[in-house]
Amino acid sequence: MQTRLVALPLLASLMLSACATNDLSESRDLSKTEKGAIIGTVSGAALGAIINHRNRGKGALIGAVGGGLTGAGVGYYMDRQAKDLQKQLQPEIQRGDISIEKRASDNALLVSMTASTGFDTDSTLLKPGYLPTLNKIARVLNQYGKTTVTVIGHTDSVGTHEYNQALSERRAQSVMDYFAGQQVNPLRLESYGRGETEPRADNDTEAGRQLNRRVELWILPVVAG
Repeated sequence: MQTRLVALPLLASLMLSACATNDLSESRDLSKTEKGAIIGTVSGAALGAIINHRNRGKGALIGAVGGGLTGAGVGYYMDRQAKDLQKQLQPEIQRGDISIEKRASDNALLVSMTASTGFDTDSTLLKPGYLPTLNKIARVLNQYGKTTVTVIGHTDSVGTHEYNQALSERRAQSVMDYFAGQQVNPLRLESYGRGETEPRADNDTEAGRQLNRRVELWILPVVAG
């Protein structure tokens, strides 16, 4: 499994050219402290630690999102975000293109998107018709800035393991880079490819393979402490 991060030049230019947003999606200028933290982070090895999955919600990431969530506020915050995602994505949910679940153990949100709606067969280019859906998700992600977003690509078992792994990585990268381009703070983003290793249905049927071809977003709260 390989982790993908936003390319460093892209990350730096996106973060320094854009305004920050608060949790109401209102634009504000980056403070000198935030700009200094971005420059130092992008130029140093700290980037890997900040975006490392096991260190999410710690150290510089807490500062980058304006402080972590605490206590009962964590569940409330994630419940609000889940409801807003469901409201914005209702047409996609009704069509069966997207599902949204909330995990009680850590308040994580799982947004699962069928790959066929986002990509042509064997392609890693996002379909133009799917961009409005990603724009909806990006707007909600920007409204709820105290979260991290892990994009995970999955495939069915058709083809070689190596090919499917690489395809899943590139598709996850495409989605992550699109969110960065929609002003989602790159320090909140990472991507993985899982290839064919985590099927959720039977690969012996076309219906099952279609379910296995998907891109998932794991949205986790940034918790203080």
